[in-house]
Amino acid sequence: MRKQSLTAAGLLLSLTLPLSQAGAQEVVERSVGSEYEQFRLVKVVDGLTHPWAVGFLPDGRKLVTERPGAIYVVEDGSKTALEGLPEVHVANQGGMLDIVVHPDYEDNGWIYMTYSKGDSDGTVPALARARLDGNSLVDFEELFESNTYTSPGRHYGSRVVFLDDGTLLMTIGDRGAEPMRSQDTQDHSGTVVRLNADGSVPEDNPFVDDDDYAPEIWSYGHRNIQGIVKHPETGQIWATEHGPRGSDELNLIEPGNNYGWPVVTLGRDYRTEGEFGDARSRDHQAYGMKPPVFEFLPTLAPSGLAVVHGDSFGNWDGNLLAGGLRAQRILRLVVEDSEVVHAEELLLRRIGRIRDVRQGPDGNIYILNDQSDAALYRLEPAS
Repeated sequence: MRKQSLTAAGLLLSLTLPLSQAGAQEVVERSVGSEYEQFRLVKVVDGLTHPWAVGFLPDGRKLVTERPGAIYVVEDGSKTALEGLPEVHVANQGGMLDIVVHPDYEDNGWIYMTYSKGDSDGTVPALARARLDGNSLVDFEELFESNTYTSPGRHYGSRVVFLDDGTLLMTIGDRGAEPMRSQDTQDHSGTVVRLNADGSVPEDNPFVDDDDYAPEIWSYGHRNIQGIVKHPETGQIWATEHGPRGSDELNLIEPGNNYGWPVVTLGRDYRTEGEFGDARSRDHQAYGMKPPVFEFLPTLAPSGLAVVHGDSFGNWDGNLLAGGLRAQRILRLVVEDSEVVHAEELLLRRIGRIRDVRQGPDGNIYILNDQSDAALYRLEPAS
């Protein structure tokens, strides 16, 4: 495994407008220099409260979720709240979470969303879909919920990505519960599940015929994945995962793999900074478990992950962009032969905690920051 400790890349910033004066659809920074690209930072819409995800409609409009329980349609620098949302349990890290437009949206109209449901005695992450009719969600269907309600309102995971065969992957965090459940193969907590588009179980899931495993499980031994993306050329599934103190991970997700948590971890105990108390080893291979491709040092607290493709940022083609909450930055990762060979730091402390990073159909990069007065931003080529 390749380990790397990063320092600030010393971004070249010029012609900067004060953030307090930058309105919706206004340029925040006219020219930002990186190692291989020059880009503009544009505020698309502001006035968001702890937004969590951005999705893209074929007509150019965006969908933005807010963790406190809202979904907005964003168009021409303004936002419109949708009606017809599911009942969401909003507390701690729970609420309205991911949103993804079905790849065949123009034919079926489906929009997929994840959220926390339940009450103060226990919650689960759930997956649903609906169609958009004006400013309302209609034809609502709940498709799936995790099979264990739990009281800690954290570690929901809850990112969704569609695969080429029409199935989808949904990440589910370990829920921060005691005892830890990511090695319990009957429990969805700490897993990536694979579902058909209607929420049913695909017949070729890796454990579908094994009674010792929940049939939805695609991979397990995860702590809290909040970034996942499919590479458009290789088909590889990349995910960023929160570790304990240190040891945030980039993983290559493959069916049937056990990624180790909490038996094996490179992270440290939050209180003592010693070896993590429940871990028996730092050696994944000794236990037949899959090690991370890359360990983020210093801490990234990763959320949101994109793979850059196309001509808009041609010098970044094939690179991963990993958002960081605590680190307040984006890391551009160059991957060769499933190994990170270079990393560059972008937008360090420019817009705060990064919650989501995605490339839109227009080739631009869209970013959400996580704060009480947040915004949707766009990176676009400066030339």
